[in-house]
Amino acid sequence: MSRIPVSELSSYLLLGRLSRSRCLLARRLPRTSTRGLLGAPGQQPVRCVHATNVASAAASLQTEHVPIRKQLKDASKQAKKKGKNKSKGDQQTVDGWELTVGIEIHAQLNTAQKLFSPALTSFNDEPNSHVAIFDVAMPGSQPIFQKETLLPALRAALALNCDVQPISRFDRKHYFWWDQPAGYQITQFYEPFAKNGQITLLARDGISPQDGESVTVGIKQVQLEQDTAKTLAQTNGEHWLDFNRVGVPLIEIITEPQMHHPRTAAVLVRKIQLLLNAVDACVSGMETGGLRADVNVSVRRTDDPSLKLGTRTEIKNLSTIKSVEDAIIAERDRQILELEDGGVILGETRGFSVGSTQTRRLRGKEGEVDYRYMPDPDIKPLIIGSDLVEHLRSTLAVLPDAELDCLISDHGLTAKDASSLLNLDSGARVQYFYKVVDHLKELMLAAGNSTPQELNRCSALVGNWTIHELGRLTTSKAGPMAAGELEFSQEGDCAQVPHDALAQLLFHLQNKNITGKVAKELLLGIYLGELEQDVATTINDHDLWFKEISPEEYEALADEVLEGEEKVLKEFVQYTTFPHGKLMYLVGKLMRTGQTERIDPATAEAVLRSKVDQLRRP
Repeated sequence: MSRIPVSELSSYLLLGRLSRSRCLLARRLPRTSTRGLLGAPGQQPVRCVHATNVASAAASLQTEHVPIRKQLKDASKQAKKKGKNKSKGDQQTVDGWELTVGIEIHAQLNTAQKLFSPALTSFNDEPNSHVAIFDVAMPGSQPIFQKETLLPALRAALALNCDVQPISRFDRKHYFWWDQPAGYQITQFYEPFAKNGQITLLARDGISPQDGESVTVGIKQVQLEQDTAKTLAQTNGEHWLDFNRVGVPLIEIITEPQMHHPRTAAVLVRKIQLLLNAVDACVSGMETGGLRADVNVSVRRTDDPSLKLGTRTEIKNLSTIKSVEDAIIAERDRQILELEDGGVILGETRGFSVGSTQTRRLRGKEGEVDYRYMPDPDIKPLIIGSDLVEHLRSTLAVLPDAELDCLISDHGLTAKDASSLLNLDSGARVQYFYKVVDHLKELMLAAGNSTPQELNRCSALVGNWTIHELGRLTTSKAGPMAAGELEFSQEGDCAQVPHDALAQLLFHLQNKNITGKVAKELLLGIYLGELEQDVATTINDHDLWFKEISPEEYEALADEVLEGEEKVLKEFVQYTTFPHGKLMYLVGKLMRTGQTERIDPATAEAVLRSKVDQLRRP
C-alpha cells in the first residue's frame, strides 16, 4: 500500500499542518466560527458534540508524566492522611438506597490490520505512518471489511457465552470532531454480531460480600466498531493528531444493568479483561490503553419496590480497575446527596480523575437522535457461518476459571496466589510461571533424586517466588540500580529474569544447596545483570553452598534458646489453638543465636516443635 503524501493529508484534514514530530496539527475550531470544515465561507459552524475542555487538556501536559500506578499509590497515601481512606467493604452499600450499574467496555482487538482498510495496526510506530485513504475519509474511498478482524471478535463473544448472530449489519454513528475525519463512526448499533451472553463472578474473584458466593451478569450485546484518531493536547492550544489509530478494530461489550455493588462492577471489568486475554482477542489491558470502561450509574430508594430505576449518568473512559470502583462510589454518593436535598438527577456524561473522590460534569447526555444512527449503505451485511463458530468454539483456549482450578488443584497454589498469577501482566506472568515449573521439573528429574511429592511441591515454591519475590525486585529495596518494571511477553519470556535462571536458582534452594537469603541475593543479582556466570557457577565461585549444621547442633541450639523462656513455654502447656506465633518467635531466636547462614528455618521449626510438644498437657 502506497503511503499518502503528507501534503495531501495536511491540506485535507481540519486546516492541519505537519509538526516536527510528524503529527498533524489541528488548530482549535471556534464554536462560533462561520467557516466550514475546510475553511469554505458561508458554511454552518462545526458542531462539537464530543468537545471537552481543551484548555485544561493542554494544561495537563505541562506537568511531568507520572505512571498510573504511582498516581494511584500517591492518591491512596493522601487519602489515608486526610482520613478519607475508608474500608472499601464499608462503602459497598448505603442504607435505604439501591445502586444499579451497567458497563460498556471498549477493547482493541488483536489484529494486524484495521477494520475497513488494509493499513496495519500500529501503536508504537512513527505517527501517521500507517494510514490508508479510507482512514482519513478521502473522497471516493470505500470501506473494505478485513475478514481477519472477525476471528478475535468471535473468540471474545464465545468467551462471554454470547449467541453469535448469523447476520449482522454496520451502522453510522454521526458526530463531528477532529479525531473522526469522516464525521461518523462505523459501529453495529441495531444488529450487532453477538447477543445474549453472560459472565459468572465468584467469591474468589473478589466480588462484594453482599453478593454471596456468585453473581451472574448478562451481556446484552457485543459489537464491532472503529477506533478514533489519537489526540495529544499541546501547551499552545493546538492538538497533535495521530491517525495511525483511526480504524483500529474495537469490540464494545455492553452489559445489562444488573450490578448493585461497586466492587463487583470492578471485578467484572477485570474478569472480562482476563477472558479477552486468555482467548487472544484483546491486544493489551487497561494499563496500556487497550481497554477502556464507561460505567452507567443510577440510584433509587429501597422503601418503595414500585419505583423504577433512577436516571442514569455515564462516567467515561475509566482506565484502571481501581478507578472503576472509586468512580462508582463517588457518583453514587453524589446522586444520593442530590436526591436527599430535593434535587433531581440529570442524564449526563461525567468524568473521573485518578485519585479523585468526585466525578465532574463533561456534557449533557447525547441520545440516539443526536447521533443520527443509520445503516451504512457502503458495507454489506456480515454473514457468519455456523461451521466457523463451532470451529472457534472447539479450539478456544482454556478460560480463566478452569485455569484457576488447575493452578489450585494441580499446582498446589492458594486461591489468592492463583488469582494473582492470572491477573499480573495481563496473563503473561502465569505463562512465565509454567515455563519455570517445567524447567525446574526437568532439572529435578535429571538429578534423579526427586520423589513425586517433591515434584508437586516445587510448583508452590515457583508460585511464591514468581509472585512475591519477583514483585519485591522493583521496589525501593532493589536500590537506585533497579532496572525498572519487569516486562513479560505474552509467551511468558522475561529478559530481566529469564525463566531458566530462576529455575536453576530454585532447584538449588529446593535441594537445600543454598539458603533462602542467598537465593534472594542471587535473584537480585540476576535482575541487576550482575551475574557474569550461570547460577551454579556463581554459587561455586563465591562458595555460597549451604553447609548445614548437624542434628546434634540443632538440638543443642534449641535447648539454649528455650532457657529463660518460661513465660513463653507456658503457652504450650495448655492451649485451645496452637500458639504458632510463639513458636516462630523461638525459631527467630534460634536463627539469631546460631550461624544463620548454616541453619535451615524449616528444620529449626521442626526441632523446636518436637520439644514444645513434649510440654503439652491434655
